[in-house]
Amino acid sequence: MPKVTEHDFLFGIALLCAVIVFGNGLHFLVFRFVRRHQNESQRRLLGISRYLAHPARAVLLAMGLVIILPIVPRIPALLRPQIELAARIVLVVCVGWLGIGAVYVFQALMLSRFDISVPDNLRARRVHTQMQFFRRILIGIVLVLDAAMLLYNLHNPTLWTYGTGLLASAGLASLLLAAAAKSTVSNLIAGMQIALSEPIRMDDVVVIQGEWGKIEEITNTYVVVKIWDERRLVVPLSYFIEQPFQNWTRRRSDILGTAFLYVDYTVPIEPLRAQLERIARSSSLWDGRVCGLQVTNLSERTMELRCLVSSAGSSENFDLRCLVREKMIEFLRDNYPTALPTARFELRTTVEAPFGQDQSLLSRP
Repeated sequence: MPKVTEHDFLFGIALLCAVIVFGNGLHFLVFRFVRRHQNESQRRLLGISRYLAHPARAVLLAMGLVIILPIVPRIPALLRPQIELAARIVLVVCVGWLGIGAVYVFQALMLSRFDISVPDNLRARRVHTQMQFFRRILIGIVLVLDAAMLLYNLHNPTLWTYGTGLLASAGLASLLLAAAAKSTVSNLIAGMQIALSEPIRMDDVVVIQGEWGKIEEITNTYVVVKIWDERRLVVPLSYFIEQPFQNWTRRRSDILGTAFLYVDYTVPIEPLRAQLERIARSSSLWDGRVCGLQVTNLSERTMELRCLVSSAGSSENFDLRCLVREKMIEFLRDNYPTALPTARFELRTTVEAPFGQDQSLLSRP
C-alpha cells in the first residue's frame, strides 16, 4: 500500500474545503437571486426557501464529493469503491429529498392561485382537496424512483437474487395484508374516490351525526372536521362514501335559513313582514337575495310564522337568524304585547234545576 504523504493529505483537505466553499457559495448565489427576483415582482416565495434550501445544499455538497473522490490521491484500493459507493448513495438520498421538496413547492405554487378565503371559493376548495391527494401520490413516486436508484447503484448480485425472491412472495403477502387491513385499504380507495368525485372538499361546511363543522384536513385514511365549538371530529374516509351526510357548500356557499315565530291569531301579518325586511336591509349579514315571512302552520292555539332569509355563508346565516329572532321578538313586545301565545279559559257555573227541567238552560258564564 503506498504511503500517504503530508502533501497528499493536505491536497485532499484542500479539495474537501473547495467542495464546501463552492457548494455553499453557489447555493447562496442561487437562492439570493430567487429571493430578490420574487421580492421585486412582489410575489410570495411559494415555499422555495422552506422546502428546497436545505436539500439543495445537501445535493451540491454530495455532488461535489462524488466529483472529487476519483482525483483524491492515495486512497487505499480496497476502500475506494466503498467510499465512492457511499458518496453515490448519499447523493441519491439527497436528490430524493430535493424531489420531495420540489413536490411541496409545486403544491404551494398551485394553491397560491386559489384562495379559499374569498366568498366564491368553490374552485379553490376543489383544487386544494385534489392537490393534497396528488401530492401524496407524487411523493410516493419520488420515493419509489429513489429506492430504484439506490438498488441500481449497489450492483450486488446477491441483493438482486434476494429481491427476486421477495417479489415472488409479494403476491401472497399482499393478499394477507389486504385481508388484515381491509379498513385501511377501503379508506385508501375512498380517498381516490373523494379526490375524483369530490363529495367533500377543503373548507366545506358539513353536518355529520348532528355536528356542524368545516372540513379542516383530508389525509389518506381519515378526515378532520372542525366543529363550531373548536372540537375536532375525526371521521374515516370510507364514511363519506358509504354513509349519508349534509354538505352545505357542495355547489355554492350561499344558503337559506329560517327563524320560526309562534304568535297569537290576533297579530297582523303585514307589519311583521315589513319589519323583517327592515331588519334584513339594516344588516350586513344579509346578501340581498331572499327575505320573506309566511304562515306555515296553524294549531289550535298559535300561528307558526317562518322568517326566511339568505346569506353568503352558513356562519353569517346563523348569526342573521339569531338577529331576526331577537329583533322580531322585540318588535312584537313593543307593538303587539298580546301577540305571544295565550291560553284561554272560560268558567261556567251551573244552578240545580227542578226535576225534569233542562239544566243547560240554567247555565251561565
